[in-house]
Amino acid sequence: ALPGGPRPAGEDGGGVSGLLRRLARLEDSRHRAAELFRWLLAPVAPAEFLGRYWERAPLLVRRGDPGYYAGLFSTADFDAALRGGEVHFGTHLDVTSYAEGVRETHNPSGRALPAVVWDFYQNGCSLRLLCPQAFSPTVWHFLSILQEQFGSMAGANTYLTPPGTQGFAPHYDDIEAFVLQLEGKKHWRVYRPRTNAEVLPQFSSANLTQAELGELVLETVLEAGDLLYFPRGFIHQGDCLPDVHSLHITVSSYQRNSWGDFLEKLLPAALQMALEEDVEYRRGLPMDYLHYMGVANSDTVDARRTAFVEKVQSLIKKLVDYAPIDAAVDQRAKSFLHDCLPPVLTQSEKAQSVYGFPARWQDGGPCNVDILITKDTEVRLLRHGIVRLCNEEAGVMLYYTTENSRVYHKEEPKFLELDPEYTDSIEFLLSSYPDHVSVDNLPCETLEEKISLATLLFEKGILTTKNPLAQV
Repeated sequence: ALPGGPRPAGEDGGGVSGLLRRLARLEDSRHRAAELFRWLLAPVAPAEFLGRYWERAPLLVRRGDPGYYAGLFSTADFDAALRGGEVHFGTHLDVTSYAEGVRETHNPSGRALPAVVWDFYQNGCSLRLLCPQAFSPTVWHFLSILQEQFGSMAGANTYLTPPGTQGFAPHYDDIEAFVLQLEGKKHWRVYRPRTNAEVLPQFSSANLTQAELGELVLETVLEAGDLLYFPRGFIHQGDCLPDVHSLHITVSSYQRNSWGDFLEKLLPAALQMALEEDVEYRRGLPMDYLHYMGVANSDTVDARRTAFVEKVQSLIKKLVDYAPIDAAVDQRAKSFLHDCLPPVLTQSEKAQSVYGFPARWQDGGPCNVDILITKDTEVRLLRHGIVRLCNEEAGVMLYYTTENSRVYHKEEPKFLELDPEYTDSIEFLLSSYPDHVSVDNLPCETLEEKISLATLLFEKGILTTKNPLAQV
């Protein structure tokens, strides 16, 4: 059974671990992402969700299945992260409270020691673990698949709230939010955006008071296994019932991923190209335009004003002809790849990639070092979404995600500068995915170039082989 349908445990087991094992058997990473998205929304179909709810309205999914998210993240995982010694206040963990209309943050400095953290919790403070994917391999695996569905960074925070408390003031966010209730229960209230300016906002709001809220559109108690989605701009607040704690994870995406954000990249590039190629954009402004233009003259009837406005409109309209739309999309994709989590490899993928290559020190020297790729070696991309070709002033760059960090932007963007003649080979690998192709079929001029490119991509973890290159 595929995710989103009935979920027999079978040989894979139940919960999220079984789900991820089932997804691993899908050859195409795009299919994995689509099926994980289907499972996340089930029983609501993705097409119905995208047509009725996405960026429009909240969605509540009641499942009556407390084990639906089993294995994704738990209070035991939270405790293990604290005991691992890498969690620091402010950087990874926020201690918060909201009482009598006042929202406070109580972060000390330094490492978040379990004794200190659990004392805060015991005294009624909520705990927000930022970037749980840095501490949980399962959350990392989950998000690394889902990000390919969105084409935009998929992030997460986890929230642990004591019984009878509220950790955060009402507010709206700048992300599409999927609240997955992992343990306990939580009472949620969701409010419609108050003005048109707050519909799909670019930035999150400040903390709001109870008097500043808009129309209440949804009030519910989430139980383990339930899902609540709400678009950016919808004000929300959650509080715990008196008799039970709450643990939920909020999966987020689509931060600064609007048409306006795209045009911020596109229009300056279009203007630069127009200035270079069209003398009309380089001609001087009228010598006397300051006399009749400007706010002080906005009510003046003057033929020169009409001509000036028409000239501006003409140049803006003409700007479309110079818009490097595909190049701007590639720049957006380049930013997305920098945001991405690195892929999580299955055991077979590891064996067929550089990460499972058996080079080691043995009997007084290194052995199994040589990566022997031949013309008959069959290769493919590790994932469809891990690379992007960009033509830039400095040359042709291939951006990739395999060496990214699990911590957001801990590493600089990873890229290879390629000879332009290798562009066709990268496009060939993308179009062939998920099928394997022999190195000899790469559209390079010489066999030496084919083997050289395949070896380079293999060493960066971008390519895998149909069969392991060396046996341990």
